[in-house]
Amino acid sequence: MPHTAEGFILTRHQVERAGKTQLEFWLTTQAGPVKLVTPAQTFTFFIHQSDVTKAQALLAEVKIQCEFKSLALTTFHHQAVSGLYFTSAKYLFAAKDLLKAAGITRYEDDIRLADRFLMERFIYGSAAFSGIPLPVKSAQQASVTYQQARLKPSTYRPNYKVLSLDIECSEQGHLYSVGLAGADWQQVIIIGDAQAGPDWICWVADESGLLRAMIDAIHHYDPDIILGWNVVNFDFQLLLKRAQVNGIPLSLGREHSIATWRDAKSETNQGYITIPGRVVVDGIDALKTATYQFDSFSLESVAQALLGKGKKTEDVDNRLAQITYDFQHNKVKLAEYNLQDCVLVNEIFEHTKLLDFLTLRSQLTGLELDRMGGSVAAFTNVYLPKLHRAGYISPNRPANGGLASPGGYVMESRPGLYKNVLVLDFKSLYPSIIRTFKIDPLGLIEGLKSPDNAIPGFRGAQFSRDKHFLPDIITSLWQQRDEAKRNHDAARSQAIKILMNSFYGVLGSGGCCFYDTRLASSITLRGHEIMQTTAQWIREAGHQVIYGDTDSTFVWLEGDLSEEQAHQTGKQLQTQINQQWQQKIADEFELDCDLEIEFETHFKHFLMPTIRGSELGSKKRYAGIKAGKQGDELVFKGLETVRSDWTDIAKQFQTRLYAMVFAGEDVKTYLRTMVDGIRAGHYDDSLVYRKRLRQRLEKYVKNVPPHVKAARLADEKNQQLGKSLKYQHKGWVSYVITLNGPEPLEYLISPIDYDHYIDRQIRPIAEGILPFVGIDFEQLTSDQLGLF
Repeated sequence: MPHTAEGFILTRHQVERAGKTQLEFWLTTQAGPVKLVTPAQTFTFFIHQSDVTKAQALLAEVKIQCEFKSLALTTFHHQAVSGLYFTSAKYLFAAKDLLKAAGITRYEDDIRLADRFLMERFIYGSAAFSGIPLPVKSAQQASVTYQQARLKPSTYRPNYKVLSLDIECSEQGHLYSVGLAGADWQQVIIIGDAQAGPDWICWVADESGLLRAMIDAIHHYDPDIILGWNVVNFDFQLLLKRAQVNGIPLSLGREHSIATWRDAKSETNQGYITIPGRVVVDGIDALKTATYQFDSFSLESVAQALLGKGKKTEDVDNRLAQITYDFQHNKVKLAEYNLQDCVLVNEIFEHTKLLDFLTLRSQLTGLELDRMGGSVAAFTNVYLPKLHRAGYISPNRPANGGLASPGGYVMESRPGLYKNVLVLDFKSLYPSIIRTFKIDPLGLIEGLKSPDNAIPGFRGAQFSRDKHFLPDIITSLWQQRDEAKRNHDAARSQAIKILMNSFYGVLGSGGCCFYDTRLASSITLRGHEIMQTTAQWIREAGHQVIYGDTDSTFVWLEGDLSEEQAHQTGKQLQTQINQQWQQKIADEFELDCDLEIEFETHFKHFLMPTIRGSELGSKKRYAGIKAGKQGDELVFKGLETVRSDWTDIAKQFQTRLYAMVFAGEDVKTYLRTMVDGIRAGHYDDSLVYRKRLRQRLEKYVKNVPPHVKAARLADEKNQQLGKSLKYQHKGWVSYVITLNGPEPLEYLISPIDYDHYIDRQIRPIAEGILPFVGIDFEQLTSDQLGLF
């Protein structure tokens, strides 16, 4: 009897047996892991019906098996198409190459079989399934397999079994230990003779024994998800190499299936690990996908920033040398360090709810848990099955990569030092434009076909009033996000926000099959129009607009107003502008308005700086004292304190100087004291630059920036002292500018060039704000005035 249950899809694979292709899905369910095997599937793409006779002859000549079907589908140019169906990937790829060489246009020929199978059934992440269970062979069997599996949509919420993995190794890549940590179990497998230590240490004789013990341990714990830090492109890449050297199949997958590696199609070292039945999620990639930002994504830096704690080791110049030393002299200490890295990764994932975020993203878009980025694929998964049911197939990506579309609106700013500046923000401006003006790929085609009653866009676009999908998709997401906010579900809210905001970028990307410059331009240019009109209405209300950027308008309230009066004005402007947009869109377009502006921020004091060396106002750079429920807050946007390439002294100086200026305090004494203190060496510990090497040291040839010079000096000294080279393979460099140029912090021997820090760190900050209070930095700090 067929069995019915629900689960969440972990991995998907296609398998050919006896000339037929089946799909295998591994799911996590309430009852444990499950493998589903579908009936035989066929690969599909489309061609014009006018090309069918020619295609049939070409394929028959080389004996490529293919079934042709005339379909009630058309291209965006209203040309009838036929579907071509293949039982194996071999026939599919051979046919694609043959038809391409013959000049026959193919559509949707790059969609993976498993992706098409799921999207056409509207299955996103979770699935209900039925099938015929195979007999359980033993009581120890961890999973159940279902043949002839059928899948349909579900809202199942998974509860994963998670294991964190981290390895320690020599500089040459020989394994020392592997750490594993779950919620209720932990182990470090380390090479060496058994000695006194915690019972979670497993001692093995050699690297071969370590790999076998790791495989056994992972099967013992049987995780759905394996976490780590750079775990794909370091830990697993090295594990696969060492397994190959030792002649051991890395059978980490469920049913002891083999883990495999696939290189990315780029010059980077990034690759992909596939472990059937288990998902590998890298912490760095997951944080970036969830739009977290850090100066450094090292485990130590992120753990300190999020958890307030870091690694279980000393802060040494050469961590790798310390690890090797501990492996030779203190293996228990190395095991504790190895385990702590695993624990930190688990705590970061728990703190940020990253797996909740990735799960919700998958349930919204169908993207795999370990798929980072993927905006185009997410849009395709959601949109394409709806398009098919409307009678269309998708177009192909533009051969030339597409034309650039206009960017967001940025107004010329009015530089100055102000009191009482309000910021009015349009709530999700681009998604709300899509909703209001029905901007949509299908809507564009239908609107151009019947322009008389269409909604005008830009660059010749016309959009159907009733035939579209994207506005409704956005509306549904919008409602779900509002519900998530009410329920304080931050992970869900963030996942939806990122997805909604990605739709504009997808439509303007030449990497998307739905790219059309009329779509993206009808969003951004409408945004320009909305921002300009809004600014004009604010001026007509008697206020001055000093800046505008994409969806934010900065309004200066002249006069001596209380905080309550400023807030009241902000709320009045919010209500007035929203009413005006409702009326304008109803009158001009006969549409409901989904635009919504919000009074977002009140700056008690505000600086809009000039462009350096110019009297023109800056863009995307400002600072101010922001009024809030928790008290006043000093905010910097695009200025030195938020830049990672400035020293601590610059950040400290700017924070203090701006706070003093905004408070109306006399800053002259502070400026003189700061400059004098730098020259006297009082702030030497705050003069350190820290910058990342983004490529191998040898790659810097024509342009050799200061941090590269410092790194080379450091490794020259390391070589002289017989130490390991530290900076050859990227990494972070800490250095100081001396009278002899940049020198690494660990080998600092020359006097510090204090004039460099005053001219390059202090002066730019001071000159950004002092002119607005009538102070000349050069004159104030000149030695000729006898101030020092």
